[in-house]
Amino acid sequence: MKRSLVVTILILMVLSAGVAMPTRAQDGPETIKIGASIPLTGRYAGGGAQVERGYQIAVEDINAEGGVYVEEYDRQIPLELIVLDDESDPVKTVSNFEDLYSDEDVVAYLGGFGSDLHSAAAAVAEINGVPYLGVAFALWDVHQQEFEYLFSPFPKSPDLATLPFEMLDALVEEEERPTRVGIVQEQTDWGIELGEMWREQAEEYGYEVVAYEEYTPLTQDFTDLILRLQDADVEVLLSLPNPPDGITLISQMAELDFTPPFALLIRAPDAPTWVEATGVNGDYIMFSPGWHHAMDFPGVEELNEKHMELMERPADPIVGPSYALIQILAAAIEDAGTLDRDDIRDAIAATDMETVIGNVTFREDGTGVVPTVMLQYQEGEVQLIWPEEFATADLVYPAPAISDR
Repeated sequence: MKRSLVVTILILMVLSAGVAMPTRAQDGPETIKIGASIPLTGRYAGGGAQVERGYQIAVEDINAEGGVYVEEYDRQIPLELIVLDDESDPVKTVSNFEDLYSDEDVVAYLGGFGSDLHSAAAAVAEINGVPYLGVAFALWDVHQQEFEYLFSPFPKSPDLATLPFEMLDALVEEEERPTRVGIVQEQTDWGIELGEMWREQAEEYGYEVVAYEEYTPLTQDFTDLILRLQDADVEVLLSLPNPPDGITLISQMAELDFTPPFALLIRAPDAPTWVEATGVNGDYIMFSPGWHHAMDFPGVEELNEKHMELMERPADPIVGPSYALIQILAAAIEDAGTLDRDDIRDAIAATDMETVIGNVTFREDGTGVVPTVMLQYQEGEVQLIWPEEFATADLVYPAPAISDR
């Protein structure tokens, strides 16, 4: 009897263990790993800091609620954000994402700041079959490569190409409206792409391109270029310099007393350090970073409060889109009900949700259908000018001469 009882107990223990093992396997990972390569140093560091901050605040908010519910494991799992610094170097970006894939087994990639870095990263994501989400890049061509894993809820070159002309037509009386356009094109893929689109749209909207200048990144002397813009009597200046080039360009324009009535610089003024670096020379510059903290969308007020606690100011322009990216990814994981990368990819593609940047959906090429904004520095403060329904100030046009500031 005793021997029989022992055998029975052993059998029951084995059966219990056999039943329990699948249950433990179904508990899933302790965290959901998502990997980001961000320029925390180098020429894009100012923008990269905003991207990282937006990611971190969003992850903290989601984890404060218990994490993301994953149906496969029937429980909430916290997000784990793994950030690597790519030093504003596309080669390092590629290396970082390979390490995040092989060493950390992340379920998704998050991008940094700057079109050249995102372009390099998108190819890695496609090869590894990892969903890639990025903001703070407007390059459109990379979305035309039939990549299946690339998604970007951020304005692209076609949006930015029409933006200045659409806004000027709406906000400036016809008799006062500038017509003479000067394009200062960076010799990069994105520079060429947007420069040509600006040229086409200027003609479409009835503006005249009177100067088209090209330069290589990290140019130290823009003097001859600026003198040619002056000689051409440029009234609308359009350019997309990286931060160091933008600071150099604006500083040398001030030295040469060249103040076009309207100047739009994409990318360079995005970082809050613009004011410190340029002073009054950088005032009244227009820029389009994709978002502004005054936009009345769900969650913006709470995001601003958290950002005030961290930085003593409302959320910076790139923080909002970065925060929204995490909202989109978390919702996609929950909709997929699994941590399978392909299922998450499909759920991202089907996104239709409200975020801190408004309602977001994706086109077949992975570009996001999102609002496009225009901001202007006014006496050192960032003001939202466009769209009009969210405006915090009127457009200052024409920009005052440097000597009058």
